[in-house]
Amino acid sequence: MRCALACLPLAGPQRKRLAVLGFAQPIVTKLRISIVQYLNTAPLVRGFTHGALQGKYDLSFTVPSQCAEALRTRAADVAIIPAIEYQRIVSPDIGLTILPDLAIASKERVRSLLLLSKVPIRQARRIALDRSSRSTQALVKILCARRWQIAPEFHEADPDLASMLASADAALVIGDVALRIAIAAETHLMRGPDGEWLTPTEALAGSLVATPSDSLVVAQHAVPGELREASALPRVALPPIDHLHIYDVVKEWWHLTEKPAVLAVWAARTELVTPELVADFLASRDFGLRHIPEICAEAAQQMQLPEKELRLYLEKNIDYSLDDENLQGLLSFFHHSHALGLIGSLNPISIAAGPNSPARFLDFTRPGGFTVARKSA
Repeated sequence: MRCALACLPLAGPQRKRLAVLGFAQPIVTKLRISIVQYLNTAPLVRGFTHGALQGKYDLSFTVPSQCAEALRTRAADVAIIPAIEYQRIVSPDIGLTILPDLAIASKERVRSLLLLSKVPIRQARRIALDRSSRSTQALVKILCARRWQIAPEFHEADPDLASMLASADAALVIGDVALRIAIAAETHLMRGPDGEWLTPTEALAGSLVATPSDSLVVAQHAVPGELREASALPRVALPPIDHLHIYDVVKEWWHLTEKPAVLAVWAARTELVTPELVADFLASRDFGLRHIPEICAEAAQQMQLPEKELRLYLEKNIDYSLDDENLQGLLSFFHHSHALGLIGSLNPISIAAGPNSPARFLDFTRPGGFTVARKSA
């Protein structure tokens, strides 16, 4: 019978106190997993919410920045964190290990990370950044400096497109709201001066709805029987301009580097990583990939979006592996971020062993560029 609880490591004095009290086994509790509440994480956690692993872990759902904060403050044991936050969290006091062959990545175009601008982006002087983002904020800053060669003023804002564009030339929007915009824009687009989409604002305004965040969680991650009926949702107001220039952040990153973008990784406190933990997370992902049709049917009902578009997004725009190509994209992202001062000194990367791969330790200080080697014992 599968144990539904995971043991947390106890220090020596704790073990002694338990022995004095007559406990033969250590106290056990469920490991705490912090999960981004966007549609693209649904396949990763489907095994935990609907499969054989249901109930084994303590799951919580939030935005990317808060997943990282939960891992940093030890409010979570494992989290799907923005890729850049791995470099910001790891320290002599906090050791993190990336779970192998697992990521939220995109090879060339993602559709759920958009920079929307009232002017061609090379003319933008002020950009509003969705405060729930971390990796995509860094990607936009890299693109501004390296691809578009501009130095705009950046400020964080709540993800409200109308208010963001009221106070800035361009706005970064991520997640399900961005995907909704992309789906609407694709039916009314022309090419802009830099290859971006140029879309009539009225075409977007007629399709955008304000979806309560908890309803998205229900649509993407609810256990069987909890899905609610879709209801009429209010429309989102947009600024009174004729067209918006829309830039897919991953596509722009690919134009700059010719590499995929790794947006998020599963990271765990190093002392808690075991072969069982790795196997569970891989099994949950594999279960989710087999059930994408069901995920999309549920999400389409709740989000009021075409099911075929959601399947295209999960099956083609998102890649859930950390293969060699994605790993090179991740390392390039870290180097660009470091060069622009978006992160401090580059910390080595620890990747746990997988069923068919050894544990790896990537040290940026080794000569010859990116070196992948087995982690020393």
